[in-house]
Amino acid sequence: MSSQRPRTFIKRDVVEMTAKSTGLDPKVVAPIVDAAFTTMRDMIVNTPGECRIEIRDFGVLQVKNTAPKPKARNPRKPGEEIYIPARRKTHFRPGRRIKEALQKPLDELELERSHKQDGR
Repeated sequence: MSSQRPRTFIKRDVVEMTAKSTGLDPKVVAPIVDAAFTTMRDMIVNTPGECRIEIRDFGVLQVKNTAPKPKARNPRKPGEEIYIPARRKTHFRPGRRIKEALQKPLDELELERSHKQDGR
């Protein structure tokens, strides 16, 4: 494993890469990307109970309910029991294309990247 920090992509990166792949101006793409993320966030937050957002070839973003934990341990005070109420949590399950891409061995990925940079 590498000790480097993982690469962080931000919304601007999504806008730029989408603009590049569609041939559209980033100023046109930015409000569309922003609206898509805002819509998904609103769907997750405003839907009572559990919900799923399924995006084919990408994955499933799901909100699941958790059960209350009446006798959990306080990590700061191990002898103390605390009550944790029921809540909602998010879960992402990647789609088939992402799963397949992540199954490739790392040395195979490095070889593919070097071929792309060489123009092959």
